Amino acid sequence: MKVTQAEFVISAVSSKQYPEGSLPEFALAGRSNVGKSSFINKMINRKNLARTSSKPGKTQTLNYYLINKELYFVDLPGYGYAKVSKAEKAKWGRMMEEYLQTREQLKAVLHVIDLRHKPTNDDQGMFEYLKHYGIPVIVVATKADKIPRGKWQKHAKEIRAVLGMDKEDPMVLFSAETGQGKEEAWSAIWAKIHEARLAEAVPDPEPVEENEHK
Repeated sequence: MKVTQAEFVISAVSSKQYPEGSLPEFALAGRSNVGKSSFINKMINRKNLARTSSKPGKTQTLNYYLINKELYFVDLPGYGYAKVSKAEKAKWGRMMEEYLQTREQLKAVLHVIDLRHKPTNDDQGMFEYLKHYGIPVIVVATKADKIPRGKWQKHAKEIRAVLGMDKEDPMVLFSAETGQGKEEAWSAIWAKIHEARLAEAVPDPEPVEENEHK
């Protein structure tokens, strides 16, 4: 996909601040400092539209980015950052749950995992949460440039096993440094948009009425 326009729209903390309209949205979930902002910047060919930081816990709101006026990336607060207070974690949790469970425009969650390491308990918890609520998910295994290409499939297999992914669950091996997986990620995103449009176009089946003359 060729990105010609990308802009930051709003940092939202509740549904009252979500953008209006019906454009599809793709949320980015992942542990703190896993590279969600770097993923966004690489996908849209911008160096720092999504601000990156070496300090975990920087994203504390739902950050909306409008891409080509066709869809939104929504960067969620990172999870698993130990130095955040329990009260702050609870506030983030409520904010994220409200969005993930009620936002009709959400077409899939891009679950960003570090390809180099076994998924953490928090990673497993997030994946199970998304599956439990029937939220479509695309696993993005990032930092692929940090390990030899010959070991990619071994690490990908471990991630699938630990998360309990089904065979049909999409996974993209990605690098924000080299651009590896960029086109595959866009293809996975558009596939989810297509699936959602097909589902929305299919009417609910009419109830079968019994023949009164039987």
